[in-house]
Amino acid sequence: MLKYFKQLFRVDLKSRLVPLGDLDACDESARNFEWQSSGADPRFKVKSKRFRSGWYMLELKLRHTESCADARLYFDTGDGLSEDQSILLPVKSNRINKRLVYFPRNVKWLRFDPMESSGRLTVEHFRIVRLASWFALDRLMQRLINMHFEFRGQEKSKVEAYVKEMAKESGRHWRDLALEYYSETFVRRKQERDYQSWIREVESCRSTECSFRDGDGPLISLVLPTYNTDVLLLRACIESVLAQTYPRWQLCIGDDASTDSRVRECLQEFRAQDERIQVVFREENGHITAASNSALALAKGEYIALLDHDDTLAPHALQRVAEAIAENPQAQLFYSDEDKIDEQGERFDPHFKPGWNPDLLLSQNYICHLTVLKAALVKQVGGFRLGVEGSQDHDLLLRCMPHLKAGNVVHIPEVLYHWRAISGSTAQQGCAKNYAATAGVRAVADYLESEGLQATAEPGTAPNSYRVRWVIPQHAPLVSLLVPTRDGIDILKPCVEAILSRTDYPNFELLILDNQTRCEATLRFLEEVSASDARVSVHRWDRPFNYSAINNFGAGLAKGEIIGLVNNDIEPINGDWLTEMVGQALRPEIGCVGAKLYYPNDTIQHGGVILGIGGVAGHSHKYLSRNEYGYFSRLHLVQNLSAVTAACLLLRKSVFEEVGGLDEENLVVAFNDVDLCLKVREAGYRNLWTPYAELYHHESVSRGADNTMAKRKRAQREAEHMRSRWGAQLDTDPAYNPNLTLVHEDFSLA
Repeated sequence: MLKYFKQLFRVDLKSRLVPLGDLDACDESARNFEWQSSGADPRFKVKSKRFRSGWYMLELKLRHTESCADARLYFDTGDGLSEDQSILLPVKSNRINKRLVYFPRNVKWLRFDPMESSGRLTVEHFRIVRLASWFALDRLMQRLINMHFEFRGQEKSKVEAYVKEMAKESGRHWRDLALEYYSETFVRRKQERDYQSWIREVESCRSTECSFRDGDGPLISLVLPTYNTDVLLLRACIESVLAQTYPRWQLCIGDDASTDSRVRECLQEFRAQDERIQVVFREENGHITAASNSALALAKGEYIALLDHDDTLAPHALQRVAEAIAENPQAQLFYSDEDKIDEQGERFDPHFKPGWNPDLLLSQNYICHLTVLKAALVKQVGGFRLGVEGSQDHDLLLRCMPHLKAGNVVHIPEVLYHWRAISGSTAQQGCAKNYAATAGVRAVADYLESEGLQATAEPGTAPNSYRVRWVIPQHAPLVSLLVPTRDGIDILKPCVEAILSRTDYPNFELLILDNQTRCEATLRFLEEVSASDARVSVHRWDRPFNYSAINNFGAGLAKGEIIGLVNNDIEPINGDWLTEMVGQALRPEIGCVGAKLYYPNDTIQHGGVILGIGGVAGHSHKYLSRNEYGYFSRLHLVQNLSAVTAACLLLRKSVFEEVGGLDEENLVVAFNDVDLCLKVREAGYRNLWTPYAELYHHESVSRGADNTMAKRKRAQREAEHMRSRWGAQLDTDPAYNPNLTLVHEDFSLA
């Protein structure tokens, strides 16, 4: 391999890293870690000779205590350090991570930031290797065809020619454009904005001045069960209620026969301090549900808020709730965003939630804290239910769900609740309370039974999550899978054969929609497969490529009750993928159903579509590894989303026809699936994404990337049409959160 490297510079620099800031040497208790980062900006100076301009390879192996890390290398070419002269290297654990670097001028010195957070770390390998230009270019192009969505699967020579052509048209050096594409293949592992800085820069700027005068606004009763609570934490909890800027509250405490006398003394002290605090001391321990009902019996307010005995409220929490009530007097349920708070009072791990999402609520109690319900509704459903201890709040929400809909549920997109994360708590460790997970499955199962729904509940693949399996009728309805194609036997054949061999669903037809195939091998395959399998038929579409028109044509031929839009570069992984999607699509309230799609390297290609990302829409969790949980486990949860990709999309044919199918006039290639989903949502249906239908997707292989000026202009026209057609809806996705970014697809802070 030496012939690939110039021998001017090839040295291991690990021993030449000198701490520059936010770094201290670890003591013997650090379990073999060398450094302790005392802040969010640990950094080293790299002691070395100057680097000549040219290509280099950065190699790094980092061991650290964080769940993930982003390293960054800064280089000074005479103008000082800046973000413009730096490169990001997302660090994957237990491996040497590599990234190409180009120094445009001689470099005077380097700064290396191993990660962007506090924690312990050891730099196990750090090397910068000078490369021959031809070898660097080869590695860059290989990365593009492996990882970049526009170039995946193409020939390196063609990608290189395209980059040079586009650079020439835009008056740029081809190397700058190539490096720009290359940088797009490195996705940050950590959030773009540090949460503490977000609190200072964003949250603190929001007004917390109370607009209610004494006696104004609804009375809000907080239900607080206690049992042998750490008195310091209990005091912090109650004091956070006393500190509320909104005055019309009632704190209803149900103590579940605590054996710690200090708890009783503490509660008596606070009761004497403020008449708004009322306490009932139970004579027998009955667990959290009984204690909650005892507290609920004290409530006199029009609204019930749920509070845990060691958590705290933001000072303006009830004020925001009262404001939301004033704006939405019809609402039955209000809930806010939340974060966690450690034993030292440090806030972390914010959960910025979506709007009303019934299928996500069946998968997980995403509403959690702060929950505020209309008191009349709580009374109507009978309060808290015995026998589901540990999931009593989720169970209450599920029993309220038949009375809830998007029009009477209000999400307040602010962190109003701080969930205490201490040893043994569910906030600290999702599997800390196994009885809660068992109770959660029972709560979901009982909801399904009470509503007469043909479905079963079981534990999900993420901690404290649930999977609902919807029963397929005995006579399974016919599904028509529509697969547009042109030539490309190398992708079409694996797709068709995988669908036919890896699909357990018993009743489907596969309509191959041939758009002017000329390849003899492809034509022979189409003839053979349609002759050998009665489920397959081939239909000619002898017109210029128009994805929307081709699928509308196929839908007109479809005999099935359900239509499946399927790309010709899809390959199913699990045999029950279609059964899962059909079970969801048959539900009368559900419109479009999407699947979990992977790139061939087992990273996420599609975890659902988030509106507004990149201007129109982007794929959720793109490039995360297959087994990652995603943002608060959402990569493992069935949920309602505004849109899903038509690379693999099911819906009832009647719904497809009701909304007029795909827009073949304005959306020939791109965004036609997003437009379809939004029309379906506008018609009153809920769109849904399921992680239990898993398939590979060789994205855009068949039609190619938008790699000509004409294609780019067409893509721009289609994006402009979407902005014109859907306007502000693209920037206010109810399945997302306004505190999260519309720049990246990783749920990082805005």
